[in-house]
Amino acid sequence: MKITFPHFGNMYIPIKILFDGLGIEYIIPPINNNQALEIGTLHSPEEICLPFKIMMGNYIQSIKEGADTIALIGSNGPCRFGEYCELQKNILKNLGYDLDIIVLESPKVIGKEEFKNRVYKIAEQSPKSTAEQWMAVAKTFLAISMIENIERKALFRCGYEINNGEHKSVLYECKGEVIKTNDPDQALKILKEYSRKMDHIPVDKNKKPITVALIGEIYTVIEPFSNLHIQDKLMDCGVSIKRGLSVDWWLKNAFLKSFQLNSIGLRNASREYLPYYIGGHGRECVGEALLANKNNLDGAIQLFPMGCMPEIVSKVILQSISRDKDFPILTLIIDEMTGEGGFSTRLEAFLDLLERRREYVLSGS
Repeated sequence: MKITFPHFGNMYIPIKILFDGLGIEYIIPPINNNQALEIGTLHSPEEICLPFKIMMGNYIQSIKEGADTIALIGSNGPCRFGEYCELQKNILKNLGYDLDIIVLESPKVIGKEEFKNRVYKIAEQSPKSTAEQWMAVAKTFLAISMIENIERKALFRCGYEINNGEHKSVLYECKGEVIKTNDPDQALKILKEYSRKMDHIPVDKNKKPITVALIGEIYTVIEPFSNLHIQDKLMDCGVSIKRGLSVDWWLKNAFLKSFQLNSIGLRNASREYLPYYIGGHGRECVGEALLANKNNLDGAIQLFPMGCMPEIVSKVILQSISRDKDFPILTLIIDEMTGEGGFSTRLEAFLDLLERRREYVLSGS
């Protein structure tokens, strides 16, 4: 078995740590780029959303490197993501690729036994003992928490930094170093070192940077290539970023959903405008916008791929929130035709608006 998986934010780092710990051969797709998008777009339905196309590019690039198995997370509910696996499986089959596709869906949906069978397909390829396998899983969850916390610190603290670009530089240096090692313990050690390094970057707590919330469809929010590297653009402008959606949040939310304990704060916050689930993370998007306003952030930026049904509903509701709460919200819809020039111009204009609002309030006018 040579297993591969689609990119999903920082997930490639803990997954690498997992397979290194299990002793299973794997192939990490190239970091998302134009080539992956071109390949995926060529072999995907024209009107399907951007994440689907990028994932198809990930698979085909990995297959050309020798991958014979794909592992991905499944879903259910009124979002097309739940049907990705079946459609992608059929496309790859029609392209002549003979693959084993392992979809890890919620035990509540497919049953505990079927879930165990799918996990066992992967676990049986490991030469490690059961105890070592469980240890590898534990290290993976620890790595997820650590890398996401490092990024969370960088995104928020960059607005307060004294030396421009230092948080961004350390964040990318961390990712580059941890991906080089095949030793899970060494990888965790590197993450700990960079967490401490991030904490020691000098900041000016008297600064009052523009602070924005990144909200919307989770893949587009956390996968840099799919959002035209909006986090980098904001960090370069000295903007402090709050981003609720992350890999560790997604895993925690999926686990607690079985007990109806997921996203309690966001559900409570969204109740005024959207008391029901509409699929994807549409309700969370509304809740995050309202919490951003409550916490006195300067604005919010909604990101989603063209055609994303839950986020289209959220977009309409966000317009009402923006009007009712006098809270600036920018919506950026992205597909493979989105031009970076126009995207950057809209972003710069929004930040300029936030700056002018800040000056207006401070002047007491």
